[in-house]
Amino acid sequence: MVTLAKFLRWPYLQRLIMHASSAVSSDTIRRFWFAGLLAAAVDAGFFLLLMHSGVGLSLAHITSFLIAATVNYSFLSKCLPQSSHPNSLRWDLFSRFWIASILALLMRGGLLALLINVWHISFALAIFPVITITAAISYLGFAFYVFPLQQKLSSPAIGWRETTIGIIVFIILLRLIYLGQAQLIPDEAYYWVYAQHMDLSFFDHPPMVAWLIWLGTSIFGDNEFGVRISAFVCGLITMGYLYALACNLYDKSTGLRTLLLLAVLPFSFVTGMLMTADASLIAAWAATLYYMERALIAGRSSAWLGMGITFGLGLLSKYTIGLLGVTALLFVILDPTARRWMQRPHPYLAAILALLLFTPVIIWNVQHDWASFSFQSGRLRGVGDDQFSVHLLFFDILVLLTPAGLLAAAWALITDGNHHHDQSARRRRLFVRVFTGTPFAVFFILSIFDSLRFHWTAPLWLAIVPTIAWMMGQTDHLSSITSRLQAAWKPTIAISMIAYAFVLHYVVLGFPGIPYPDFMKRYFWRETTIEIEKVVENVQQQTGQKPLVVGMSKWPIASSLFFYNRKEPMDIRSRNMFGDSGAMYQFWYPSEPPTTRPIILVGIEKIHLERGRWGNDITYMLDQPGPIQSRLIMREDKPLRWVYYRVTQGYLGN
Repeated sequence: MVTLAKFLRWPYLQRLIMHASSAVSSDTIRRFWFAGLLAAAVDAGFFLLLMHSGVGLSLAHITSFLIAATVNYSFLSKCLPQSSHPNSLRWDLFSRFWIASILALLMRGGLLALLINVWHISFALAIFPVITITAAISYLGFAFYVFPLQQKLSSPAIGWRETTIGIIVFIILLRLIYLGQAQLIPDEAYYWVYAQHMDLSFFDHPPMVAWLIWLGTSIFGDNEFGVRISAFVCGLITMGYLYALACNLYDKSTGLRTLLLLAVLPFSFVTGMLMTADASLIAAWAATLYYMERALIAGRSSAWLGMGITFGLGLLSKYTIGLLGVTALLFVILDPTARRWMQRPHPYLAAILALLLFTPVIIWNVQHDWASFSFQSGRLRGVGDDQFSVHLLFFDILVLLTPAGLLAAAWALITDGNHHHDQSARRRRLFVRVFTGTPFAVFFILSIFDSLRFHWTAPLWLAIVPTIAWMMGQTDHLSSITSRLQAAWKPTIAISMIAYAFVLHYVVLGFPGIPYPDFMKRYFWRETTIEIEKVVENVQQQTGQKPLVVGMSKWPIASSLFFYNRKEPMDIRSRNMFGDSGAMYQFWYPSEPPTTRPIILVGIEKIHLERGRWGNDITYMLDQPGPIQSRLIMREDKPLRWVYYRVTQGYLGN
């Protein structure tokens, strides 16, 4: 983290800003200011006009921005000098200008949502600071990405370092802005419910995710930002440790490219934003890799203390990190130099320290008949469908790494791209291959016999990321495959940045004319909970009794309703009332006695209100079940999803 901070020091940022100014001529700066002020006036005018006409925030800000950007481009394009290839250069300028503008547009949507929906600033006031911030972002994009084309044929106006830092900062700001805007996915809501029932551990996960959510919400409140801020911090910790690892294995330039990859690769972007158990797992995995390299490659005995702590914290996050222990043992067996540690006390003391940190999970399992260990050992064997799924495993990796990342990882594993054949280089090469290949081999074997969760392999790619970053910067003795992979990274990075910004804007504000697809019916629980609260209020007024609300899924519905319940607290249960699995709800509400209180069943599908997962009829446990009803959930007159519910007069027992 200290080495990463060197890139963020104020003197370095000053030099970066000066470099941005030098990338643009004084005449261009004057044109920029004139065009920028004119565009800002056009932007604000059209935005206020559209908002007063009631078109909605998304349509208003997108329309006004695009009109202003068109005005801006018409002036800035005149900055392009004459050249021997004016058409190609002008087209490149046009495409780069709109890429930078679209990224600024998508980020400003989050800023507007933050100011208007969270900080409750009127749209008439919010638009002006947002335009100012967007203009600053656009200027940096133009200075570092658009106008350097003018000098491209002679000498580059900027270096890759400045561009890389710009991308990293943009991605970090994008996460931070949307962190509290996007609604929780059901997994996050479920882990928030963990934090409302604090314990030493839990049935389906160790306690770290609950502890971090409790810490975040204690500081920032029970909102999306409070839930997710720990994931954001874990993402920064991952970047810091992997930067340091890359510097140790290669050099600082490789370390910076490693940060770039962590910013744009899907597995690290998502885990650095969503508060799931994988957020702290990824951070602990990266930290453990760093200390393992310091201990096994650099031979530093003090690193075993760090490894014991981070490995123990990883065990408190997710049991998957246990694969690193097996991998470290394999590396010690294969590497003669590292094998000497087996005769010294440091590894064993580190293991004892990790085990001590893991004690809360052991105690909880002793108290609950080893329930979590039994459940997780079953999950490690797959999801229980006994299907050959190697092809799905590679598809999942394709999503986690992008096509360029998958090909680069495969090439880094099978080729000896490092032309230095000294012992130190060979040991580093062995370290990368063993700490990537061994966990992958485990998941590959498991996928032959059963299906796996798509995100399970995410942390194992951390060990190979520095090598991929090293390959990105090589210029000597390049093979045709390496050069093609290097060329593939530019569009991959651009597409990834736009995709992340687009998705975040889409789920928070939407886009005019683009409906939400059917697979998002498990999302938008804030608006859905408001409708269910209306149903509860209506039933309570009719019967004079407070109804029991039952989410007819394992935990997503009950947890989401629990988190977004803002009116009178609802009495919420899960489907384990009807003999089905309810995960931790089986421990929080192990049984429900028969009652004459009205019951409201809530489901994503109609069939869930009639039958269980195995087709068993659940209506015999209900007193006078009413018809299945539905409500269309809307936001700003735009349909979001359907929700189904059923009211009964009571519960007869399981």
